[in-house]
Amino acid sequence: MDKNFKEEFTQIIKFEPPLYKQRHQFVKDLVEKYKPKKVADLGCADCSLLWMLKFCSCIEVLAGLDICANVMKEKMHTLSPLPVDYLQPSERSLTVTLHHGSVAHKDPCMLGFDLVTCIELIEHLEESELKKFPEVVFGFMAPSIVVISTPNSEFNCLLPRVMLYRHPDHKFEWSQAEFQSWALETARCYDYSVEFTGVGHPPTGMEKVGFCTQIGVFFRKYPQTRESVQSEKPMEAVYKTVSITIKISVISVFKAVYPSLKDEKYLQNAVINEVIFTAQIIKHRFMSKREEYSDDPERKSKFQPSMDCFSDYLGKVVVEKNMEPFVSGNEVYIPLTTIFSFPKVNRLCGSFEKLCKLIAGKVTLSSDGSAVMFNIEHENEEN
Repeated sequence: MDKNFKEEFTQIIKFEPPLYKQRHQFVKDLVEKYKPKKVADLGCADCSLLWMLKFCSCIEVLAGLDICANVMKEKMHTLSPLPVDYLQPSERSLTVTLHHGSVAHKDPCMLGFDLVTCIELIEHLEESELKKFPEVVFGFMAPSIVVISTPNSEFNCLLPRVMLYRHPDHKFEWSQAEFQSWALETARCYDYSVEFTGVGHPPTGMEKVGFCTQIGVFFRKYPQTRESVQSEKPMEAVYKTVSITIKISVISVFKAVYPSLKDEKYLQNAVINEVIFTAQIIKHRFMSKREEYSDDPERKSKFQPSMDCFSDYLGKVVVEKNMEPFVSGNEVYIPLTTIFSFPKVNRLCGSFEKLCKLIAGKVTLSSDGSAVMFNIEHENEEN
């Protein structure tokens, strides 16, 4: 390579977005394509990839593993549920767990994952750990997909201030041929196929050096048998795992269970809030229409309450006689059948029987339990 040509590129190499963001986006795109439910990130470090993945709606279980507990402690709070997660629980369940341990050890808590990511991990492993790594990940964990990224040493000549390795903790950095040789042999031994790609494109005219970060995506050829999974489960746990409340933040490992509508408690709160909100809207529209007719006796006699006047707000609803709101004395009644007809209430409950069960004793109902009841007299006094 011409020295002047090389020096020219070392002055202008700049990745946009930054290289770590490109690696994370690569994983996210893979998740969106294959929809894994359970994902483990080995060498999770500051948990930034886990934080990005927790927003992927297909994922129900996220786990991180790292040998350095202090790094996880600094950032694990970013994986905790936010207040909005409690105010608006998701329809999916999500559990995030961090483990303190080595990728060279087998632990039953790391079984059952669909996708395992190892982003810029293997170059940090000692030779003895690297020898055990394939058996742990591909033999023991045996996920459907494994993503491994590592620096491409051939690109280093284009990076200023890189003398030997890109990071002082790197034990090695492989060329494209070295990485591909290791990956192909690993895939062959454990019945995986592997595809090679990368992020961080080289400058025009330097395509031969390859990507700055080289990536191997491994796909398991055959489904894992139930017997092979069960045979590993009696093993003694080697990772430190502790379930904690969200408020605790100064410990080495962590577990957060996000509020979900699959939990009856959160589902009930969501249904109650939606029923009251919907009933209030229906009542408001109904009373406004009623007042328009009250000043004209002739029009009042012809007034027939109908859900048509609410359709412009929440969508057209099929009207039946027993679904119409009505007034009796100082009370306004909104039939539950009407409320159940609205899409969001219907989707939350699934059945009319479940709606009745969830709001029983929590919402003011008519004596026969068929309608939500509002007292007009009390509201007028408050106004």
